[in-house]
Amino acid sequence: MPSPVQTAALLFDLDGTLLHSDPLHAQIFIDLFAARGVAIDTAYYLRHMHGRLNEDIFTEFFPDEDAAQLSWDKEAAFRDKLGGKAPATAGAETLLARARAEGLGLAVVTNAPRVNAEAMLAAIGLADAFDAIIIGDECDRGKPHPDPYLAAMAQLNADPARCIAFEDSPSGVRAAAASGAYTVGLESSLDADSLRAAGADMTITDFTAPALGPMLDRLTGARP
Repeated sequence: MPSPVQTAALLFDLDGTLLHSDPLHAQIFIDLFAARGVAIDTAYYLRHMHGRLNEDIFTEFFPDEDAAQLSWDKEAAFRDKLGGKAPATAGAETLLARARAEGLGLAVVTNAPRVNAEAMLAAIGLADAFDAIIIGDECDRGKPHPDPYLAAMAQLNADPARCIAFEDSPSGVRAAAASGAYTVGLESSLDADSLRAAGADMTITDFTAPALGPMLDRLTGARP
């Protein structure tokens, strides 16, 4: 039975947040569309696909094809391009170590398939860093709905008012904000204005941002 005392937590999107994976995803979509006679570019990917569930994308753009199979093929191609090692976003390891030392709950909340989430976390050396990994496809609804974030909060027994969520896409920002978490946008592929327009409370370029220190102080009660 969960403890009645709710904790504070940090909740992280994965693609584009804990690692800069968007260039890989964009190129795979560009190639996939080109094979079907449609020319797109990275800007098109960011406008129409960034942060969305694959099956929703493929159902919209290729309604006569098997969206589940296209999704599987696309994510297999991503894993091939990712390889076994990739850099985490600057400052991620330090932030996670501090959060762990101070007793904060930690979760990954992603629309990526579980096999991809596990591959990415292994590649950046953070496979064992989180208390929970919440997958959008395994919830009733994925992002942009808040269900994955609410599932993470429930699993961590976390108070939404004491959660900080980190996201890089409009879809993810909307999901995090709707869950009640304080939402920080990562400017990995989009600018601050785009992230704030989606609902981000603040934006940072990476996890070395000085503003994160005081935020964690307040979250843990070290500062009023």
